[in-house]
Amino acid sequence: MIKLTRLDKQPFVLNADLIRYVEERPDTFVTLVSGERIVVRESMDDVVDRAVEYQQRKAMLPTFAAAANTAPCATTAPTDAIA
Repeated sequence: MIKLTRLDKQPFVLNADLIRYVEERPDTFVTLVSGERIVVRESMDDVVDRAVEYQQRKAMLPTFAAAANTAPCATTAPTDAIA
């Protein structure tokens, strides 16, 4: 679910799984799989970013920023093993 704002400044929550496509001309139109169109105040890029973030949270995938900040773990064997 993503939070968006109608042109009359009324916030609402949209199930991002229902988004078919998003257009900007100059208002942002969100077209749902049902064919219904909703005009929102957010930019097309903002709607897409929110939808992608929602899908990442839903799938429990790391965000791009978190993945970029995570260094791979290197495991090293002890160099002076006792026999």
